[in-house]
Order: sequence, then C-alpha cells, then structure tokens
Amino acid sequence: MRVPLSWLREYVDLPATETGRDVQARLVSVGLEVETVEQTGAGLKGPLVVGEVLTIEELEGFKKPIRFCTVDVGTANGTGEPQEIVCGARNFAVGDKVVVVLPGAVLPGDFAIAARKTYGRTSHGMICSTDELGMGDDGTHGIIVLPPEYEPGTDAIELLELVDEVLDIAVTPDRGYCLSMRGVARETAIAYGLPLRDPALLDVPPPNAHGYPVKVSDPIGCGNFTARTVTGLQPEARSPIWMQRRLQKAGMRTVSLAVDITNYVMLELGQPLHAYDRSRVTGTIGVRRAQQGEKLTTLDGAKRVLDSQDLIITDDRGPIGLAGVMGGADTEIADHAEDTGTTEVVIEAAHFDAIAIARTARRHKLSSEASKRFERGVDPQAAAAAAQRTVDLLVLLAGGTAEAGVTEITAPSAPRTIAMPANHPDRVAGVAYGRETVVRRLQQVGCDVYGQDELIVTVPSWRPDLAEPNDLAEEVIRLEGYENLPSTLPTPPSGRGLTDRQRLHRRVGRALAGSGYVEALSYPFIGDAVLDQLGLEKDDARRRTVTLVNPISDEEPALRTTLLPGLLGALRRNDGRGSHDLALFETGLVFRPTGEETEAVRLPVDRRPTDEEIAGLDAALPRQPRRAAVVLAGAREQAGWWGKGRPADWADSVEAARVIAREAGVEVTVRADRHAPWHPGRCAALYVTVDGVETLFGHAGELHPRVVKELHLPERTCAMEVELDVLEQAVDGALQAPRISTFPVATQDVALVVDSGVPSDAVESALREGAGDLLESLRLFDVFTGEQIGEGRKSLAYALRFRAPDRTLTVEEASAARDTAVALAAERTGAVLRGA
Repeated sequence: MRVPLSWLREYVDLPATETGRDVQARLVSVGLEVETVEQTGAGLKGPLVVGEVLTIEELEGFKKPIRFCTVDVGTANGTGEPQEIVCGARNFAVGDKVVVVLPGAVLPGDFAIAARKTYGRTSHGMICSTDELGMGDDGTHGIIVLPPEYEPGTDAIELLELVDEVLDIAVTPDRGYCLSMRGVARETAIAYGLPLRDPALLDVPPPNAHGYPVKVSDPIGCGNFTARTVTGLQPEARSPIWMQRRLQKAGMRTVSLAVDITNYVMLELGQPLHAYDRSRVTGTIGVRRAQQGEKLTTLDGAKRVLDSQDLIITDDRGPIGLAGVMGGADTEIADHAEDTGTTEVVIEAAHFDAIAIARTARRHKLSSEASKRFERGVDPQAAAAAAQRTVDLLVLLAGGTAEAGVTEITAPSAPRTIAMPANHPDRVAGVAYGRETVVRRLQQVGCDVYGQDELIVTVPSWRPDLAEPNDLAEEVIRLEGYENLPSTLPTPPSGRGLTDRQRLHRRVGRALAGSGYVEALSYPFIGDAVLDQLGLEKDDARRRTVTLVNPISDEEPALRTTLLPGLLGALRRNDGRGSHDLALFETGLVFRPTGEETEAVRLPVDRRPTDEEIAGLDAALPRQPRRAAVVLAGAREQAGWWGKGRPADWADSVEAARVIAREAGVEVTVRADRHAPWHPGRCAALYVTVDGVETLFGHAGELHPRVVKELHLPERTCAMEVELDVLEQAVDGALQAPRISTFPVATQDVALVVDSGVPSDAVESALREGAGDLLESLRLFDVFTGEQIGEGRKSLAYALRFRAPDRTLTVEEASAARDTAVALAAERTGAVLRGA
C-alpha cells in the first residue's frame, strides 16, 4: 500500500515538522512494515509553470515530426512575452494548457534546463510530459494537457503536488484494513496519540424500495450488497488534477472520471467498488454461484470459463462480472466522449466472502486490487459509506444527480465478542500492563470493552483477524511496543545438550570439510528419469519411492532414496560453469519405504491429537535413515612447484568413508563389489562391525561410464555413499582419544607377492591380526606388477609401525611381530615375501 504523506495529513493532524522517515519510524513501532519512503519531486527546482499554447508551426525536413510553438507563460519568464519552445509531441493543440519548464529550472534526475539551439530554432524551455516530471504513467504517453481553468504562469509544482513523500507499506494478511488510507490513518493516529478524522463517518440515507433491483441468491458468499444510481453525468468531465495525482502516487493509473472515483474511494476507505453503465445492464442485478462452464469476458479482455464455485454478478442476460475480482466487459464504463460516453451509472458496494474471492482469483490467475482487499478482509459495515462517498464525488465532479433510491441487502449478523481475563496480555508478555492500559489500547483499535477482571470485548467490524484472547493480547503488546518487552534468555537445565548422535553427525561434517570437501544442500526430490540414468535394476530397493501428493515439479514427484542424484546434479552444474576440480559432500535423510507402512490418518486441528493418533501417523511414515555422500571430479591435488598433482580416483572416495568412520572410532573393511551406479571393476563395498557381525555400511568407487555419459558428468567421476545410522550402531562405547607413547617407534617394511585377484584388504587384515598388540599402524605404500614377479601376480608393499606402551622395543621383538604377521598372511592369502 502506497501512502502519500500529504493525503495522510487530511485525516491526522501530524506536526508540520514530521517527515516521512519520522512517520515510518512511528508506524514500524506499532507493527506495520514500512519498506521504503519515496521522495517524489526530489531535486526538482522551478520555474515550472502553466502555459497556454498560442501557435504551432510544423517544421519540415526532419526524420520525425517537430513543432515550433509559442506559449504564453504569463510573467513567469520575467518579460511577459510568449516563450518559444521546440517540441516533438503531438497530443496537444493551440489553446491547450500545458506544463512548461523554463531555463534555469532543474528536473528530477539532475536534468538542468537551458536555452539551446535545436532543429534550426532556439528552444527556450520545454513542454513537459508526466515521465519527465517523475509523475509516472498517466496513460497518454505524451504531453500533460491541463484543464482550461488554470491561468498561464500558475506554479505547476504546487498545482501538480510534485513534491511529496510516499510511504510504501507491506501489508501482512492479518492487517487487511491497512490497504486503505483510513486504516493507515487509524494506525498513525494511535502511534502519535492524535485524534482521527474518519472519512467513513458520512450521512447515509436509509435503504428504501425505490433503489435499483438486486437479488442475492448466496447470502454466505455475499453478506452485504449496496447499490446506488447516479444519472445525468457529463461524459466530457475529467478527473481533477488532485485526484489524478493521488491515484498516481498510490500506484494506480487514471482511466476515466467514474472509474477513477471508484478507485479513489477504494484507496480511501478500503471498500472495493464497481460502477456499471446503467444503459448496458439488463434487469435485476444478481449475486450467485456460477454454473459450470458459463463464460464471461472480463475487463482485461480475457474470455473466462467459469467454475461452479465462482461467485458472480449477473443481470437478466447472464454473468456481468466476477464478484470481488473484476467486472465484465459488457457493462464497462465508456471513455469520456460527448456522444458515446456513460451518463448513468449503478454503483456496487458489496461485501464478499474472503475465501470465495481468494479461490476465484487463484483459479483464474487473476489478482486485482479488489481481490487483494477482499482476501484479507474488508469492513462489512463500510459498504454504505463507500457508496455514499462515490455518489457525492460523482455529483460534485461529473455534474450528476443522485437518485433517491437506495438498495441495501444485508444478511443478519451479530457483533463478535471475546471474553478475556484483564491480565491475559500481562501473562502473555510477562509485563504488568494493568487493566487500564489494556482497556485503553483495545479501545484505540476500535473495540468496545466492558467488565472488570473478566473483560467482554466487542471487536470492530474492520478487524476480522481478532478472533481470540491471544489476538487481543497481541494488539496490546504491539501498541505498548515490542521493543519494551524484557529480553531474557532461558536458563537451560543442567545435563542437557547435544546427543551422541548429533555430535557424531557434526563431527562427520567437520571432518569432510577438513578433508577438502564442500557441503552442498540439494532438494530431497527425485523422479524415475534419474533412477534410470543411474542404471538401477527394476527390483532395486532404491526404486521403491514415496510419491508426494503435491510435488513442486511433476518431473520429481517422489522423495529421494539416495543422496547421489542431488550431489551429482550440483557437480554437473558447477562443472558446466567452469569449476572443474570438485569435491562435494552432503549429509541428510533418505526415504526408504518398507511396505509395512499404514495409511496416514488426518489429524484433528481443534484439539491436541491423542497418543494413539500420533502413533498411527508415525506408523505411516517410511524409514528415514541419515546418510552421508561425496562426489569427486577433476584434480584431487593441484599441480605446482611441489609436484605434478594428481586426479581424483576411486581410492579418494574410499578414503572419504574411512574419514567418516574414524570420527566414530570404527574400522572399515573394504571389499570388491558390483553395485549400480558404480563401475563393476572399481566399486568397493564398505563394512563395519555391529554387535560382532560385519554389516554393509555403504559403497564407494568410480561411477560407471554409462552413468557418467547419461548424467553429462566429467570423466572418471567418483562417489561414495554411506549410512550414518549403521555407523552409529557400530560405535562401541565412548570415543577414546589416542594415547601418546613416550617410547620410540620401530618400523618394518614388507613386500608380499600375491595373485592379482587377491584384494589388498584381505592381505592387510591378515597382517594386522598377525602383528598383534604391538602394531601401531599399517599402511600400503606401493603396488607393483611386472615381469619380475610373474604374470597374474602383484607386489604389495606395506609399512608396519610397532611401538610398546611401556618400553623400547628391541629389533628382535619387532622382527618377530613382523614375521608372525607375514606368516598369517601367507597362510590366508598365499602371500610370499618378495625376493624370497
């Protein structure tokens, strides 16, 4: 809602020194969100005056039409002589009154005006359009042509109200009354403690039997319908400048006098109105639900097929408007012209159901100024005053005559009352306001309050958002100032904090980030297409998905069963944008239905669900394990003066799993496997020990070339995905910090020759078990194949570090431990010491 400060001052006597910024601060303090304060006419400097066009000479020989004009500007130029001006616009004629800026003036945008020679003539100033004065679009896209009553030389800055401040307020859905000058003025008056001049306090004639016939067939959808008729309108009458300028500052375009008046009253009182050309309305005006398939052409020229839930306005021929949204083209007010203009109008001021209007507007994708207000709640008792205000302006500005007939159809309703303990706001805010303050603040917002300890509050008609004691408490608290609420931090009870599970998840994220991975968060939605691209078999458990009732995208209607699609999509996007060396990770939930889920129950909203209902809802949920995944592409180590660097490969993805497992103090067993979407020869199955049983923890390795091609990924992309819930189960007690020994280490290297089909993990496991408790660490540092060791054979070189916690090991002890380890490896894998 755009609120010109000059207009706001009509309803509240603000101090003359108050600026838009001051008003903004006051309105923010009472809970309104004032986004900006716009300075209109900023930098504007006169002379800017009214001029009368005396002569127009068409200049020939130029690419576009150019006119040389003489304009009477009175004595504003200091000489009283006509001002010579060159102008390219063509929407004015001799005798028209225009806006002239003279040399020495400065227009918005620091545009200085001076006499200059152009098109072979000297132009002493400029004839102005609305855009050049920063007034916005008036619909003409040309020179401003003023009404004839203004004298040449009149100050146009004051006439056009060019210098002003406009507050742009973001009105929240519960504050629909602030989509009007009346509502904002009420809040301003409260904020300043000043009286309000309510523009809705008008003398309104009572309804009678002589008004325009109206029939409301749906009193729930339309609780109030007021109709007034004005005849004898002057078709040539134009909206006065003050009205045009207020509409422009409020962000609305001027159309015609009758339409401008209905828009003006809507902005003033918050009540949407519609004016029908009486000559185009046939018979009784009706309000009903549409018949399925009925058609209506709205004012925007669109032909719309109506739904049976649409609330519509009709006459004897059928639909003539979408109630509360937009009128129909058949009864549109004609533009001003003496021979074809509208001379009789029927004014509609009605109150429509907010939900019905909201659904109609969304169903037809047609949001209007009227629908925005009805959706948020319009004062049902303002319709008669709004209709009277419209009639008064039509009589005053268009020379019309108000007919005596007044139609008002109102559904029976009672004032809304709320019972509230007088100390309820005190208990909500934790501040002792006292009964007097509570009553005073509620009365300021328009409530009638009775009672002592138990207050009976009658809610004003313009506040449909006040429905329960907490709403009233909020009104008291916001008017007393949110900034005055004491700020105290709750004291957490001792012994509380992060759970072991939460600590593990955080450590995993920190460890991966410390290893050079960047966290990426992706949407938890997938579709069948990406599962096909990953090469998953038809019976793969990851194809059993949970489908959403209301997916964001039809291409991704299901919840993810793996983290890889989102991560690989992020890797592809970054690679396409020039980042080729990538290492990304994500931790999050996946959704794996078991088939044992029950049908979800709809929980009640009028009470707390029972424990049985909550348990039933939990039983309908799929299993949601937390997983961690990484993807890698490009260089893992950059080249530089320190070396050549190296690309990321399958071993890096396996190492990422080990990094995660180390945070839990768990050892990972690695075995070769075949599992989509990994390359069958470069895929590792990852196991951890849970309750003495090896349990699959996840997979890692290089992606299958077909998957890389289908997903448009960089060559040799690698990935790892593990289940953190399994890792948590493998944790055996509290994580033990490493013990630092003061005794020296003894290093023994061994090179073992085994068949090429023997996995290195099997050799490593045998060495570790055979070396016993003295072994501190074991590392594979070289793999060699060649003629020297024979075809189908490979050499694995390990570095074994031995250390005792209580003594320095002798060479004999370290060698004995090494020999035992080699013997067990030979027994289990057929390993032979190289060179033996």
